[in-house]
Amino acid sequence: MKQPVFFEDLGSEQTYKAIWEYQEILLAENVNHKSEARKSSENVSDTETIHRLLFVEHKPVYTLGKSGDISHVLISEEDRERKGIEFFKINRGGDITFHGPGQLVGYPIFDLDKFKTDLGWYLRSLEEVIILTMAEYGLKGYRSAGETGVWLDPDVKGKERKICAMGIRCSRWITMHGFAFNVNTNLNYFNYIVPCGIQNKQVTSLEQELGCKVDMKDLKEKVKRNFENVFDVEVI
Repeated sequence: MKQPVFFEDLGSEQTYKAIWEYQEILLAENVNHKSEARKSSENVSDTETIHRLLFVEHKPVYTLGKSGDISHVLISEEDRERKGIEFFKINRGGDITFHGPGQLVGYPIFDLDKFKTDLGWYLRSLEEVIILTMAEYGLKGYRSAGETGVWLDPDVKGKERKICAMGIRCSRWITMHGFAFNVNTNLNYFNYIVPCGIQNKQVTSLEQELGCKVDMKDLKEKVKRNFENVFDVEVI
């Protein structure tokens, strides 16, 4: 039997802080299950941890990872607040990024003890989910050497453009945070930061590449199906 992954669509216009706190609760529940299992010498792969996949669209927000550089925020606090953009320093890897309407943010709360305890494998698998989804729209997504996420034309100088950013946290092999896939995103928000701390490279979206709005409901179904295929799970 395939491992079940419990899916929740948390909707659009959600505040970042509320969803961050929800992720922390789900992670803590799984970590506690593992702690109890270790006390009883139970096999970690048999613990009652639950895989989850959360989808959400956030209200406009910049988030800076734990190793991020605050100088990559190019907008003043006053201007940011006037534009209604929140800001949080958070506990994922990676640098500065933007979340907002028209962007599909995915938060897998996975127990990697039940998959593979290899963060490189996990990140490459997340990238593959997005690459497969892009292919369904006739777009070729790529990885860029040394840069986590999904790109178009990463090896063509001056044309490199990132379509999906990724950053995760992992505790006791339980994951949180995840990916931010630009679908119908207003890309102007990226003008006020150095996205992911990468200088002189562009950001793009499905809408910009295709020249038309993308149906978000259809997009979500494609991403869910590709999660099932890449991770060999059943999303329920």
